[in-house]
Amino acid sequence: MCGLAGCVVAGDFKLGIGRWGAALVAALLLAVPLSVSQAASASQRPAVKAKATSDARQARPAAKPRKTVKRQVRRAPRRPPSVGTLAGLHRTDDPLDLKSAVALVVDQDTDEVLFSKNSDAVLPIASITKLMTALVVTEAGLPMDEKLTVTREDVRATSGSRMRSRLAPGTRLTRGELLHLALMSSENRAAYVLGRTYPGGIRSFIEAMNGKAQDLGMTDTRYVEPTGLSADNRSSAQDLAQLVRAASQYPMLRELSTMPAAALALGRRQVQFRNTNGLVNNPEWDIGLQKTGYISAAGRCVVMQAELAGRKLIMVLLDSAGRYSRIGDAERLRKWIAEHTPIESLLPGASPAEAAPAPAATSLRSPEVHTVAWRAGTEGGRAAAPAPLPEVAEAAADVGLVPVDLDGPLPEPGGAGLRLLAYPR
Repeated sequence: MCGLAGCVVAGDFKLGIGRWGAALVAALLLAVPLSVSQAASASQRPAVKAKATSDARQARPAAKPRKTVKRQVRRAPRRPPSVGTLAGLHRTDDPLDLKSAVALVVDQDTDEVLFSKNSDAVLPIASITKLMTALVVTEAGLPMDEKLTVTREDVRATSGSRMRSRLAPGTRLTRGELLHLALMSSENRAAYVLGRTYPGGIRSFIEAMNGKAQDLGMTDTRYVEPTGLSADNRSSAQDLAQLVRAASQYPMLRELSTMPAAALALGRRQVQFRNTNGLVNNPEWDIGLQKTGYISAAGRCVVMQAELAGRKLIMVLLDSAGRYSRIGDAERLRKWIAEHTPIESLLPGASPAEAAPAPAATSLRSPEVHTVAWRAGTEGGRAAAPAPLPEVAEAAADVGLVPVDLDGPLPEPGGAGLRLLAYPR
């Protein structure tokens, strides 16, 4: 029905559609296998990648062992040797093998020297200086309840101290409290404040210290400041024994120097201070006065007045080599004195010449029979078995001796006298 032209157009249109359709179908057919192949290839990629990674790991060179980095420990600078060490004083032999370069034990009442080692050597004395500081302040009669203030001058003057001070600038304490800290805890700022506030200032105070040393016959002694931080503060054991004897005459100095600890109010805080000498806590010691000291040039030092074996003794130890060796040396001397003190010296008011004769030597170490004081008790109006005086019994017990045999006539009831007691070893 269509015209020729219309049929031709229609035929061409169909033919065009057919051609395009065939091309489209062919393209779809080609695309399907390609997608399948791409999917297959994609599914194989992880395995290939994993294999490649594994191969790369195997090909990578082995890791080098880590280097151990040693931390360098920072050691404190080596302290210079003491003056006593440089002088060779530690090479001096003594029967007790003391670690102190200098040692002296003197009877306070009779001046009898019981032990001596390099006692005339002049050495730095560190904080033993504070004993003279305390003596000068006490004898000056300055008010102990006067409030004094720690200043920056005091801090600068004591900056060389290895001990950390708890007295910050602005701290206000009484002169008595500062004296207490200087003697008991060796507080350097406290000692310097005491010198600075002396009439005339620090220079006048140092002059007073040296003047007092001359008055006491301390001819080998020199002071340049009141704390002991300077190695130019020097003295000998013989001179220091004179200082201890003089200072021990003041009950306040004895009490403040031997108190084990004390709590003081610093601002709003209560701060505990302790004694630098552990022997004040030892029940075997009866210490009346003490002072310790330490700087590198002086080594460890200590001076004491103590009652040992019934005698008031002065003990000086200077330039001890170890941290605790001055305490060890003091213990050795105490035991040695107890073993070598004649038993007659324990008699109240009696001298060896007044005592009844005893065989051989009269020390507690070797003999078996000793002349001792004794006291008779009363029982029913008759004399009971006599007993040695308490101090004699204690001295004997210290070396393990117990009386088992008595000899001599019994005194009147309640009497006391001399008697021979046997102490078998």
